[in-house]
Amino acid sequence: IQAKSLEGYLFPETYRVSKGMEEEEIIKLMISQFNKAVTEENRKGAKELGFTFHQIIILASIIEKETSAPEERALISAVFHNRLKAKRPLQSDPTVIYALGEAFDGNLKKEHLRIDSPYNTYRYRGLPPGPIGNPGKKAIQAALYPADVNYLYFVSRNDGTHAFSFSLEEHNRAVWKYQKKRY
Repeated sequence: IQAKSLEGYLFPETYRVSKGMEEEEIIKLMISQFNKAVTEENRKGAKELGFTFHQIIILASIIEKETSAPEERALISAVFHNRLKAKRPLQSDPTVIYALGEAFDGNLKKEHLRIDSPYNTYRYRGLPPGPIGNPGKKAIQAALYPADVNYLYFVSRNDGTHAFSFSLEEHNRAVWKYQKKRY
C-alpha cells in the first residue's frame, strides 16, 4: 500500500480470527481482503477518470460516510465528481466530523465548518489529504462509476436518504424543507 496511513485500506468485513492472534496478523488479513476486493480494473478505472487509486479511496471513504442507502452511493459520487470538475469545495459534513475527532459531540455546528483543517472540505477545495474511514466495495465502485447526472447538491431528508438538486435555489428549498423547518 502506497499511502501514509492504513486508513482506507483496512477492508470492512466480518473476520474470523484466532484467540491470541497478533494485531499485525489481523491488519495483514484486512489488507489482504482489501486487495482481493479491489481489482486491477478498479485501479485502471481510477486512471481513466484522472485520479490516482489513492484519491479514489479517499473519495470512496467520504461516500461511505455520507450515506447508508446503497441506491444513493452513485448519486453522491456524481455530486462530488461534478464539484471537483467545477473546482468547487466538496462541502462534506463527514470530513469536518473526521477533522474534529473526539471533539465532535454528535452535533455539527456552523462554527465547525470554519475550522482550519485540510480535512475541512468547506474551507478547502479538492479531496482531503487522506481517507476518512475504510470504504467497502460498493463505495469504491460508486467512486469509480458515478451516476450520469448533473447534480451539485444534496441534503439529508432525516430518514437515511437525501434530496438531490441541480441548482442552489432548488437546494436551498430542500434545505428549508428537510432541515430548517424542523426547528
